[in-house]
Amino acid sequence: MRMLLAAVLTVTLAVSAPLAALAGNASLILDARTGKVLAAENADTLNHPASLTKMMTLYLTFEALKRGKIAWDTPIRISKYAAARPPTKLGVKAGGTITVREAVYGMIVKSANDAASAMGEKLAGSESGFARMMTARARQLGMSRTVFVNASGLPDGRQVTTARDMSTLAVALMKNYPNEYRLFSTASFNFRGRTVRGHNNLMYRYQGMDGIKTGYTNASGFNLVSAVKDGNRRVVGVVLGGRTARSRDAKMAGLLDRYLGRASSSGGAKLVASVGAREPVEVASAADASDVPVPLNAPRQVDDLAAKSLAYADDAVVPLDRPVAMDEILNAGKTPKTSAGKTDGDWQIQISAAPSADAARALLAQAKSEGGAPLVSASPYTEAVGQGANKIYRARFVGFASKDAAVSACDALKQRSYDCMLLPDRG
Repeated sequence: MRMLLAAVLTVTLAVSAPLAALAGNASLILDARTGKVLAAENADTLNHPASLTKMMTLYLTFEALKRGKIAWDTPIRISKYAAARPPTKLGVKAGGTITVREAVYGMIVKSANDAASAMGEKLAGSESGFARMMTARARQLGMSRTVFVNASGLPDGRQVTTARDMSTLAVALMKNYPNEYRLFSTASFNFRGRTVRGHNNLMYRYQGMDGIKTGYTNASGFNLVSAVKDGNRRVVGVVLGGRTARSRDAKMAGLLDRYLGRASSSGGAKLVASVGAREPVEVASAADASDVPVPLNAPRQVDDLAAKSLAYADDAVVPLDRPVAMDEILNAGKTPKTSAGKTDGDWQIQISAAPSADAARALLAQAKSEGGAPLVSASPYTEAVGQGANKIYRARFVGFASKDAAVSACDALKQRSYDCMLLPDRG
């Protein structure tokens, strides 16, 4: 009888217990052009995602933005529950508010748990309700083994994922929200008078890496999802359960060094995930025609772009470390003035040169928003210089009535760490 009772108890506990997750020794390198897995170790073994969870919180945030449910400046109330989340956090008191923009930057750069919880409450009414939304979206994307129970990734034995599932989510972010994805390259942001810096150290030094997220808890170990672009090659890497941040980064760098060159360079512009050992699948897309643009501050572009600037412009070198992705998102669909809309005035200033007209316009929009009164009457102006692959676009403000007005504008921009060159109008 005792043996029977023990057997029944064992079965009951096995059924009711949360899924076991084993931290460590999991990795996957995916060719995102073809869906081919280039390398894998325990790719379908359950692990705790830690702050990689915020990738899905951000995915649903971008989805809500696209659907018009929220806007970048929509206020998000910080509840007592959200304010009580343990670090890392933005530290806003209960009853205070942050904008959607601040929450997104907080989750990406700071991995802010209070911002993630508050966003979940904003979008679903409660964090538990939001977690159900997260898991449902995971299934729709092909993440078959992932379960989310909170928006932040704070420890919970029921919250599990796999290396393969995390690569699928990364591909979905890049493909479905290519403009917003560029925010994952942000190294720092200003939050209410203080600079908040990120800690995705491998991204800052690995050539061509433009995202995306780190994660850590005692239960999960050190996690990392990375994306690298090399020409037309597009590779996503996942490492779960590292013993230290350094060893995790070293493992990721070693895997990318070994397998990046084996990725296809002719798979087209679409991105493909792998949802099974033998089954590549094209992620459900909200932007099929769009490839993932490499942000201006991606390491691979620095040398070439600086050389082009020096060769083709009598101006300052591009300030490549200034993130412009948010400005490009906010200015999408707007048509800033270009050479066709150049206004009269005797003086102009040049702040940069960029690899595309859109990037130049975005930089001008950001500079004007930060430059204050001296730039109120100035008009943004872009000018193409060079040919083919060597073409760059000068980013200028024109229409200054006097040299003093132009100098004042330059002084204001230099105080904001912009380069600025004074130029007489040559027509």
